[in-house]
Amino acid sequence: MVFLILVTGFSQRPVCVDRDGSHASIVCLIQHDNVWQYRRGYFPTYFIKKGYQPYDGRMKAMLMIAVISLVVLLAQPLGHISYWMPVIFIGIGASAHQAWSANIFTTVSDMFPKKAIASVVGIGGMAGGIGGVIITKVGGGLFDHFKKPGHIETGYTIMFAFCAVAYLIAWSVMKALVPKYKPITDL
Repeated sequence: MVFLILVTGFSQRPVCVDRDGSHASIVCLIQHDNVWQYRRGYFPTYFIKKGYQPYDGRMKAMLMIAVISLVVLLAQPLGHISYWMPVIFIGIGASAHQAWSANIFTTVSDMFPKKAIASVVGIGGMAGGIGGVIITKVGGGLFDHFKKPGHIETGYTIMFAFCAVAYLIAWSVMKALVPKYKPITDL
């Protein structure tokens, strides 16, 4: 969601103006995400077929997904090359986000008993919703703050940087909380 909000505002900047006034960048971003949606579960499956335990395969896949999301850092610096460069990089970031989401939900079913899965996913979804509200408010404040002196690009730089590294931070927290796979059975 944050990527869609960022590409909408970012594509209106003079360096990224869509000449015909259409919303082709949004359509392209959504279609890019749709094309790759069936591949999202492939990463962990690949590692599991290679002999990794499901938790280890999923964590390795999620680390790769987190690294892939770093391409969002290129959206702004390479935006002057073509209108489509930021759209492509943000599209890759959005696909990485969807792959992350698909895998984060599966980690719950890997670790918790059936009777607790819905509750844990619900708590995680609530935390994600609260996080989304907070990042939207902070992002809006950043844009307002940097727009006044005419440096909106700085606001985008901060938001793109945060969105790019958030997955690495989340992966590190997950790995710190669960360094070795151990199913939770005593609920």
